[in-house]
Amino acid sequence: MANIKAFKAFRPKAGLEEKIAARPYDVLNSAEARIEAAGNVYSFLRINKPEIDLPEDIDLYSAAVYNKGKENLDAFMANGWLVQDDAPKLYIYEQTMGKHSQKGLVAASSIDDYFNDVIKKHEYTRPQKENDRIEHMATLSAHIGPVFLTYKPVKELDNIINSWCEKHEAVYDFVSVDGIGHRVWVIDDKTTISTITGI
Repeated sequence: MANIKAFKAFRPKAGLEEKIAARPYDVLNSAEARIEAAGNVYSFLRINKPEIDLPEDIDLYSAAVYNKGKENLDAFMANGWLVQDDAPKLYIYEQTMGKHSQKGLVAASSIDDYFNDVIKKHEYTRPQKENDRIEHMATLSAHIGPVFLTYKPVKELDNIINSWCEKHEAVYDFVSVDGIGHRVWVIDDKTTISTITGI
């Protein structure tokens, strides 16, 4: 079984979540990202596609791009737009499109589980893209994009997640410009965290 644990996330300051939220870096090219972030200093695209704040002819894999990402991330934190939780927590993230909703658990996972095939690879990733993300993480000293993992149904876990969502208010709840609903809950109870990470 894969190992997961709680972590101290940096999250958008309340009220800025809709402005900071952005689509994943790999679904937009640089030109599209420039358009999408135009006029929005809070856009997370300034961190995960930092070339949008540099000349259009910039080499996307240059140190200048990674350094700009770090500069922007540092500014987001210094300005209080991203605030770190004071203790390790787990998070529930729900997306809704039309009548379909799906929830996921946001947690830290073990890189050793990936290399030891406890976490099964589901696609081939081009080395250039892998190296780009590695350099991005190393320069920023942060992992800023989620890695989506799936798991076989675990009824006990489903019950915990659904119960938590029924009993607690979402800390974020908004619909993005593409019509997708986003809700996030923070699991801050140590017993619940221990139960989940021990399943």
